[in-house]
Amino acid sequence: MIKMRDLQQQPAGLRITRNLLLAALALTLLAATATARDDAGERDDRETYAIGLWGDLPYSDVQALTGVPNLIADMNKQELAFTVHDGDLKAGNGTPGSVTPTICSDALYTQALGFFNSLKAPAILTPGDNDWTDCDRPSNGGFLSLERLDHERALFFNTPFSLGQRRMRLEVQSTPLCLGVSGPAPCVENRRWTFGGVTYVTLNIQGSCNNLCDTNPDPLEYAARNTANIAWMKESFDAAKTRGSAAIMIVAQADPGWDKSTGVGAPLRDPKTLVETDGLPDGFHDFLVALRDEVIAFQKPVAYVHGDSHYFRVDRPFLDAQGRRLENFTRVETFGDNQANGTNDVNWLKVFVNARSREVFSYQAQIVPGNRVAVPAP
Repeated sequence: MIKMRDLQQQPAGLRITRNLLLAALALTLLAATATARDDAGERDDRETYAIGLWGDLPYSDVQALTGVPNLIADMNKQELAFTVHDGDLKAGNGTPGSVTPTICSDALYTQALGFFNSLKAPAILTPGDNDWTDCDRPSNGGFLSLERLDHERALFFNTPFSLGQRRMRLEVQSTPLCLGVSGPAPCVENRRWTFGGVTYVTLNIQGSCNNLCDTNPDPLEYAARNTANIAWMKESFDAAKTRGSAAIMIVAQADPGWDKSTGVGAPLRDPKTLVETDGLPDGFHDFLVALRDEVIAFQKPVAYVHGDSHYFRVDRPFLDAQGRRLENFTRVETFGDNQANGTNDVNWLKVFVNARSREVFSYQAQIVPGNRVAVPAP
């Protein structure tokens, strides 16, 4: 052991050099500790940070070859804590003659993995109906939908970490079980993490009536996954309360429909009873009833992020059983493809998060300069 007397007897220059080295070592250890803390999802909740949300992309060759690379480059230029893709790695049907994968072949998921791992920030995703539920359509290659979901689980969700160049550990649902092609299987795609005083959750909730309609509806698969989704959602609200989170953000693919407005591609339902009114199978009612109860009990801000309808909006469509607006709930729909206009319409949403602010979340649309078509970037 080196004693203070020994240090005092060393030449002044040596003592200064030694002190500088010790200070540098201390700073290095401090920086490493801070990095590990942030990667684990911990952060001073007084700080404002930003996250990136996107989904329903790419839907065409131009989007896969130009639009999404431009979007990723735009995200990588900004300081983002993490990014989340809310489902649909392709269009609802394959495109004959496309040069990029547009059916549910293995190449589609390999392409998506490359996109996610080219993001500098941790990249999280949740599956979309176009990349598993609807894969049994002949136009998508006629695959078994559950086999394609199993493939996604093995490729994207085979560790407790996010994707991306910088990875973040996530909590993973283990029970109740969902279904895979060979029987019961863990819903490893359902994730949860806490960052900067806010709890985030992903849920495997799908368009196409949540797998109760379209080419080959599967009521057994739906029932198992719906039970698991509701359980994970409730557990996540409990976790948010236990951790003292200032807000919770849920990310799923489907637009479940909130009221009787015509909307854009969403189911129609009675906003008080939450019963679907358009005659289609209702794969969302039980989840919405449970979600409404949790939102009311939580009292703090709740954001529900989804894609599916391809119409960017931030609004408050959720009502209680008496028809009163739930003031602490915000629906956020990310930008999605607009195939009909034939353009490279690929953009994303930046969310600023501050657990000390009253509303916690604030939203800023990001129109990628390189993807502007109707009005070129100045």
